[in-house]
Amino acid sequence: MFRRMLIANRGEIAMRIFRCCQELDIETVLAYSSEDADSLPAQFATKTVCIGPANPEQSYLNADSIIAAAKAYKCDAIHPGYGFLSENADFAKLCEENGIAFVGPTSEMIRGMGDKQSARSLMEKSGVPVVPGSTGILSGEDEAVKVAAKIGYPVLIKATAGGGGRGMRIARDEGEIKKAYHEAQAEAQAAFGNGSMYLEKLIENPRHIEVQILGDTKGHIIHLGERDCSMQRRNQKLLEEAPAANLSDKLRENIRRAAVKAAKAVGYVSAGTVEFVLDKEGHFYFIEMNTRVQVEHPVTEMVTGVDIIKEQIRIAAGLELAYRQSDIKIYGHAIECRINAEDPENNNMPSPGKIKFVHFPGGKDVRVESAVFSGSEISPYYDSMIAKIIVKGEGRLSAIRKMRVALMELTVSGVKTNADFMYLLMHNEDYVAGHVDTGFLAKNSEAILKWDKESRKASKK
Repeated sequence: MFRRMLIANRGEIAMRIFRCCQELDIETVLAYSSEDADSLPAQFATKTVCIGPANPEQSYLNADSIIAAAKAYKCDAIHPGYGFLSENADFAKLCEENGIAFVGPTSEMIRGMGDKQSARSLMEKSGVPVVPGSTGILSGEDEAVKVAAKIGYPVLIKATAGGGGRGMRIARDEGEIKKAYHEAQAEAQAAFGNGSMYLEKLIENPRHIEVQILGDTKGHIIHLGERDCSMQRRNQKLLEEAPAANLSDKLRENIRRAAVKAAKAVGYVSAGTVEFVLDKEGHFYFIEMNTRVQVEHPVTEMVTGVDIIKEQIRIAAGLELAYRQSDIKIYGHAIECRINAEDPENNNMPSPGKIKFVHFPGGKDVRVESAVFSGSEISPYYDSMIAKIIVKGEGRLSAIRKMRVALMELTVSGVKTNADFMYLLMHNEDYVAGHVDTGFLAKNSEAILKWDKESRKASKK
């Protein structure tokens, strides 16, 4: 097992990694930016080292600075968390070249699965269903027009190195495709330094289903069931559930098996997620593989009892998985709500500032992942997520009821949050019935907010 680990991240995921390291008797060194000098992770880590100013490009994305810090403090491993450098193949390669264990897959795996077109081709060869689209990287806008005409509109133009909703544009007819191609390419070039594009059929308002995978260096690969991550706004997830509701046993098993097949195709090692879209007819298609731990991993932990971060660390240390597929049982239903510092009534504009007071919910099967406290700052430089509220119930309806209570108890003052919106969402009839897809929030958010305003007016009369 590792002796000392550098945590190259911030916020709640840094705290999550710190706790696992404590349980595994691993010393921790937190690499932090000057903006996070007084953060909760900085207060709890065994040692701390400032790696640069607030701007992520000069700190959390500064690979050379992070490697130098790890070497200076004689760390034998680096945990990248999620975001930042967690899926950066060049950074993983730097770790390998410097004899430092990267808590994640190899640089070769990250590069292969990070290139969306390369991953798509591998899945096709391995018999994993993929969305109809281009057979390789597009040579330009003219080829995009030809492929779109062949598979039919609407189409989605995507960057091979994309992620987080960037480098993607929809084209609904030939008149839109050239503009969409150039916009997506320019955005991808700016965000990822790679303007390579491909094209696939757009599956309108599908469900977004992902499967948690664990693979070790001994060749063992298992799944931990699936999550439904359909509740998204502009391709950013806001709520996740495990297991996915309203799936037949056969479809659920087919999706899980396809995910394992995808992971075996690359000989995957570490924690990862295989993502699919599920159309209205019950057909599912591979879209990508995330070669890191996901923000929403706690819902899977809640229903399986598996500590995913701990397993990820054990795998990176060369240890065999502590589980076999037959050991994995799904108990109950879990829901995660992401609580962000934003204003739902003002187009979800970020709301940075000082948290004057915060009180988190508690109780049986209620879990909070956060690094904020009364008096802490929500920085404009980073993601606006304040906390993840996770609950578990015997079934989906009991989990919804438990989440309502948890959100009622949650108290945050000093910044605006989406907590009230999430509470209202827990009462929406279509959501409660499980009628969800990736277009749900775009279609229903205005009505949910309107219902809230009308209810408040009525209560004052």
